[in-house]
Amino acid sequence: MKKKNTYEKVLFAINNYIIFFALVAFVTTCCMLLFINVFADTLQLSLTEENINAAAKLTFGNVVLLSFLFTVIDVIRRKITVERPVKRITDATEKMMQGDFSVRIQPISRFGTDAKFNEIIECFNKMAEELSGVETLRTDFIANVSHEMKTPLAVMQNFGTLLQAEDLPEDKRIEYAKGVTEGSRRISDMMTNILKLNRLENQNIYCNTAEYNLSEQLCECLLQFENVWEKENIEIETDIAEDIMINADAELLYLVWNNLLSNAFKFTPEGGKVSLMLEADHESAIVKIKDTGCGMTSEVGAHIFEKFYQGDTSRATQGNGLGLALVKRVIDIMEGEIGVESTPGEGSIFTVKVRRQ
Repeated sequence: MKKKNTYEKVLFAINNYIIFFALVAFVTTCCMLLFINVFADTLQLSLTEENINAAAKLTFGNVVLLSFLFTVIDVIRRKITVERPVKRITDATEKMMQGDFSVRIQPISRFGTDAKFNEIIECFNKMAEELSGVETLRTDFIANVSHEMKTPLAVMQNFGTLLQAEDLPEDKRIEYAKGVTEGSRRISDMMTNILKLNRLENQNIYCNTAEYNLSEQLCECLLQFENVWEKENIEIETDIAEDIMINADAELLYLVWNNLLSNAFKFTPEGGKVSLMLEADHESAIVKIKDTGCGMTSEVGAHIFEKFYQGDTSRATQGNGLGLALVKRVIDIMEGEIGVESTPGEGSIFTVKVRRQ
């Protein structure tokens, strides 16, 4: 490979020399003819055959020398302005091909080089950053899924085995089938949340901001849990200011409200109460979601926004510890704030503050 590259460089240098030789010879010949035709008579030059031969030899030598100098200068120029930037890019590309997605190329000095190389480098760095995020997503996804799927898969396997029993009563068959369905639902929800969270964590997210009615969005999210609060006889209390308009990404914030409300209903016992409040000033909108559930200690509260952390292990089968991590990441992207106040045995209050503009 190195011999081939050396051979190509030699051929390229010879080709450049021939081009420079032809160019210098042409320019020199034109200049000599112009000089002879215009100034020979004026300067009373003696154009004997001997003088012409001597001048021709000297001119040819000058052409050869100038062509060589131009070739050397061009080789040095290309070495500095073309080959070095290209080598940096190809070396980084080879590292990426070997699986090193952390590689980045520093911008090249604009002095003496083509600015287009920096455009290529900028695109390369963006591509490397995106590929790095995708690779992190892949490895994190595999590690987390392989760990978290063990429990629901074991449950589904046990129920599947029980369903194969002969003379199984109808009520038991329905119960075991529901267990299999619930296990598959949990796996599906977990995979969806992992993909969402890893995308938010490891790739550049550009918010699709637009003005929309936050009050209406909160009401719509709350109504999606109507069957839950009716089934559990949970009291609903709302204090939502009307027509609060904000300029934000509605899809991302929907994930926040959906996850917080889902948690509130999940941890609120039968006959409890869930409250949803919205107030706003000129700069921010403040959303509070309160429940009368089991609450949590300050030690648990310090970790609830971490991935796969579940403070209440007794309800671990109802979630996968990703919802609040997803919420925190979205709030960070939106440059907002989120906090929690909780008392064991009394419930929790999640407060989210987002900018209106």
